Amino acid sequence: MSHDPEAVLHRTSPRFTHPPTPLPSLIIHGSVFILWVLLLANALLGRGFHGWAVGLVYILYDTLLLAFTFWQTLPLRLAPRPSPRPTTRPSLAVIIAAYNEESVLAATIRSLLAQSDPPDEIIVADDGSTDGTAALLSAQFALVPPAIGAISAVSAAVPGLRWLRAPRGGKARALNRAIALVGSALFLTVDADTILADDAIAAMRAAFASTPGLVAATGVLAPFCDGTLKGRFFEWFQTYEYVRNFLGRYAWGRMDSLLLISGAFAGFRTAPVIEVGGFDPDCMVEDYELIHRLRRFGYDQGRDWHSTVLGTARARTSAPAGMMAFLRQRRRWFGGFLQTQLW
Repeated sequence: MSHDPEAVLHRTSPRFTHPPTPLPSLIIHGSVFILWVLLLANALLGRGFHGWAVGLVYILYDTLLLAFTFWQTLPLRLAPRPSPRPTTRPSLAVIIAAYNEESVLAATIRSLLAQSDPPDEIIVADDGSTDGTAALLSAQFALVPPAIGAISAVSAAVPGLRWLRAPRGGKARALNRAIALVGSALFLTVDADTILADDAIAAMRAAFASTPGLVAATGVLAPFCDGTLKGRFFEWFQTYEYVRNFLGRYAWGRMDSLLLISGAFAGFRTAPVIEVGGFDPDCMVEDYELIHRLRRFGYDQGRDWHSTVLGTARARTSAPAGMMAFLRQRRRWFGGFLQTQLW
């Protein structure tokens, strides 16, 4: 069987295999579409109550969604129960996808080295950087530059640190190249501008060790921007967004229905990710699509695979500090959402 991630992807992804849509799904989606058309027609053509129907239905939907989230997140108000002590300590690698991240990469690597439970491996998946990334890795971390497409020897100064110098091909391809070289049972993807709390890796490792069916997990991310007035405003607004998203993900996770993991700080079990072909290089939001594919494959194959959000694993990540960058990010996220749903 081929171990080429793109060949495996073609065998496992619904966008290539085109599995039939189950009848219940057709009924549910068809009914929602018909309801949407009727409500839109009422909004445009209706008078009185009928003209307000779309707004009333939306208010009802949003109220039920808020009530669901409130009910499911009630346990967060209680003192957390002590987690069972894992009987094993699975090996764990961290993959840092980096493209021209000279200004932030060193701080991210140092946050990994300062962990209370450090990773066994760190791979910098350099996606063809053209800035000073190469000089930084050589000067500050004693890494010998490998050939393009190859991985370096372990750093003489930092145990377990290696440099994968990939040709420019996008984040997903760089991650897939690194995953193929990982020797650990677990791996984390950490963006080059993301700083982990000191106990973040310990929390991730413990969660996977105590839950054999866990294949993907995300931590709690807090955004940070620059210190300007505009930057502080965008940081404040996105902090609200991130908190709201955490509560929503926590609620859906309690229903075993979590389908959104943030790739800026995410943990995965290595074997299942390789089994489904890794990240899809053609997707605008490769982390979101991978969770859907893991879920679909696990369901079709009768695997007891789950995803979760861990309130005890925390990190801070750089966020857009200007309107155009903010809108570009949201456009990519929403476009990737539609793309993934279509596939």
